[in-house]
Amino acid sequence: MARSRAFSIFLLKDGFDATTALKDDNPLIESVPASNLPVGATLFVLDGPARPPWWKSYFGVQRELFQASKGALVFVPIAGRVCVLAFGHVSHNLRDESYEYDFGIKVTLNCVDPQKLKNTDTLEPGSARRQRTQHAIETELTYFDFDQDSSVLKSITGKVKDEYADVVKHATGASSLRVSTPVTSADLTDLCERMLVLYADESYMESFPDIQKIVPVRDPAHVSALNRQLQQQIRVQADNIYLAVPDMIDYGHDSDSMYATFSGCGGGDLCSDVAIEHYYDYLAANGVAVSALTVEQLKAHRLHLVNEHGDARDSHPVFKSLLFDTSLPGSDAAFYLNEGNWYEVDRDYVNRLRTRLDPFWSELAFLDDCKHHLEADYNEEIGTKAGFVCLDKTNVSRKGQTQIEPCDVFTVIGGHAVLIHVKISTASSQLSHLFNQGANSVELLKSDDDAPGRLIKCLREKRKSTDDIDALVASVEDGDYEVVFAIITAKDPDWKALNLPLFSRISLARNVRVLRRVMGVPVSFGFVKDVSPPQPPKPKTKKPAKPRASKKGTLKP
Repeated sequence: MARSRAFSIFLLKDGFDATTALKDDNPLIESVPASNLPVGATLFVLDGPARPPWWKSYFGVQRELFQASKGALVFVPIAGRVCVLAFGHVSHNLRDESYEYDFGIKVTLNCVDPQKLKNTDTLEPGSARRQRTQHAIETELTYFDFDQDSSVLKSITGKVKDEYADVVKHATGASSLRVSTPVTSADLTDLCERMLVLYADESYMESFPDIQKIVPVRDPAHVSALNRQLQQQIRVQADNIYLAVPDMIDYGHDSDSMYATFSGCGGGDLCSDVAIEHYYDYLAANGVAVSALTVEQLKAHRLHLVNEHGDARDSHPVFKSLLFDTSLPGSDAAFYLNEGNWYEVDRDYVNRLRTRLDPFWSELAFLDDCKHHLEADYNEEIGTKAGFVCLDKTNVSRKGQTQIEPCDVFTVIGGHAVLIHVKISTASSQLSHLFNQGANSVELLKSDDDAPGRLIKCLREKRKSTDDIDALVASVEDGDYEVVFAIITAKDPDWKALNLPLFSRISLARNVRVLRRVMGVPVSFGFVKDVSPPQPPKPKTKKPAKPRASKKGTLKP
């Protein structure tokens, strides 16, 4: 039996080849002699310098020890396109705009057996949460708890169908296609041609219906309009823009020596985490005004993950590392930016979301406008009104268990114990947390017989000297709960659900379903008018943020 070998395959976009797909400053060596290359192929080799491992000096090891990074890229022309075979950690030398981002995932969905899946990587854009799920035995997608409504399938691994088993044993699809194959070097061109045919095939929709409700935006005019929207929002540092490493991070490998830094307009300090605030600080420290930032600069600036030597473990353009969702004037669709690509969410699905959610919108006339910058201050103010109690930062879970707030503000309306959850801003990740909190607190109050007693105790401690405590307690004893999500914003309330970011709408719809159908609890959402005074303008320049890591270093711009 021929030995299987593993490597990754990228498909270059039309117009790119070995002369245009590589970054200008790449360290690869061209024209290395090789006798078994596919016809017409071009080879580039990474021959990194040998250096001692970090732990040699750490322990004072008295022996010559060296390690080095080696790899290769092979450009294989096929049917008017070019595939790139990547061996070792070298693919980051490709220009990010040079290859098809959906090549690996589409080929894998077409060639794997739907009943023999092993691994999925998913992204929940609403909370920027990445999740890897593995099964010890091959199984179908339903066992991976993949929610196609709120998550994007980033990668999938499985055993291929019998008709492809002669060339591929297992496949992992993401931007690239990771294969384990027994084919010889002479047959690599045929392998790439078969994968190109699979990339053009849409039959995977039969095996995986509704798996991709989100499609890439390919119209250049739409892409330009969306880029302008991003540029406008990042210049005002909008709260729905996030920075995240656009790949799964192996925290089990040298995780203690992994830092983040930036380059593109000067050197930057090392940071122990990745956050958009660090990027803004980096720009300010190098004299770049965020208020004049361009998309071209976002594509030129880079986010680096580095080790203790300052060597890049991974590197991505800042543009590719941004998460952002938005809409376009005159369009009912929702768009989001992920890994440098714009995606459009199914129009019918967006419309169905609005139809499902708008009936649960309420004017919230019983709540005052908000003149505070902090939620805690607003909650405290509302809690001083007759019939209201501030329960912010209280806890109704059992001792030793994860703390769960019953709500931010409690009141009684029509005999219902109303649990009001408050959030300032319409940032997607914060709202997703708010909606989940609403469902979690009711679930605890209904499933734990002692939880209502703990809620009553919180109410009595907060309202010791008031006459309305009996009515408040009685509503809890009856177990007649109602959930209200109060979102503080300056947006026009008449927009109802459309005021919420796409993935917040998805999160709200999921939690409304759980609260109403599963728990039988009435639920509504609404908007509190933000009338807080403008905050003082931020200074034009900032002192660079102090690094959180114990080491400092810079990368050349």
